[in-house]
Amino acid sequence: MKKILFSVLLFMISVINAQTIYTGFIGEYPVEMVVDYDSEDAVYSYTNYDEPIRLNNGTKKNGNLIFNEKEGGQTKAILTLDNYTTEKNNITGIWKNTKTKNELKITLIKKYSIENGENIQWADREVLQPESAGDRYFKVVLSKEKDRYYPFISAIKIYEKRTDRLLQKLDVNCSFSGLDNISIDDYNFDGIKDFSVFEASYAGPNTSRIYYLYNKATQQYYESGFSGISLEFDQKKKRIYERNQCCAGTIVTTAEYKVVKDNMVLLNQHCYRWDDRRQKLVEKAMKACE
Repeated sequence: MKKILFSVLLFMISVINAQTIYTGFIGEYPVEMVVDYDSEDAVYSYTNYDEPIRLNNGTKKNGNLIFNEKEGGQTKAILTLDNYTTEKNNITGIWKNTKTKNELKITLIKKYSIENGENIQWADREVLQPESAGDRYFKVVLSKEKDRYYPFISAIKIYEKRTDRLLQKLDVNCSFSGLDNISIDDYNFDGIKDFSVFEASYAGPNTSRIYYLYNKATQQYYESGFSGISLEFDQKKKRIYERNQCCAGTIVTTAEYKVVKDNMVLLNQHCYRWDDRRQKLVEKAMKACE
């Protein structure tokens, strides 16, 4: 009996709910909500409109989870989820307009959780993303394999706002990084918004993303050939900057690119190594960083 109890407790500890997805209502308006309890972040949308609303300033008070909904830098509403825990299947609370003091009841039903842990397996769980582009919104599709502790992104689904029509599905294999996996920007500097998905993190601050460009003719996104570590895009200069560091920051390489016909073209690159005597990074020949 003790062995059985220990096994059950061990399983409960090893399975962690990272994010929880709900459907329900605020007043009479249908909503979908994703809550990341540990980081006190959330995103929700009214499903008749599908405009994601980010809630990234939550607080825990007396067992309640409280969010300030902002608009133009001002708090528009306060959302209170009563006695919130990820284990509960039914959540209630209050949405309160800070200006009019009007209150609407929140009623949510758990759809599923994004579980981390050992010896569990599931697939095809969609998570709404805070970023959207024009008349499109994004969901990442997650799967969890028994031999992987964390879930991974297996696909990206792009939907049309207001109709929920699936416009495109892109298969990927990317790390899952909480609520913020999709970013919107003009990556090829053509004046049209593209998107990228977080791919992986490496040593130190190094990260990579997969970049998708938008084709106006087909109204579809396609995977670009852009690649690099921790890329930054300067819209004014129309340049791409890369910074790759390793060995506790003692070796750093940088590169600058321009975009020609949707391809990254290298303009210059530099190598820096830490100099103990001078106590700073010193530029070296590129081969010194190889």
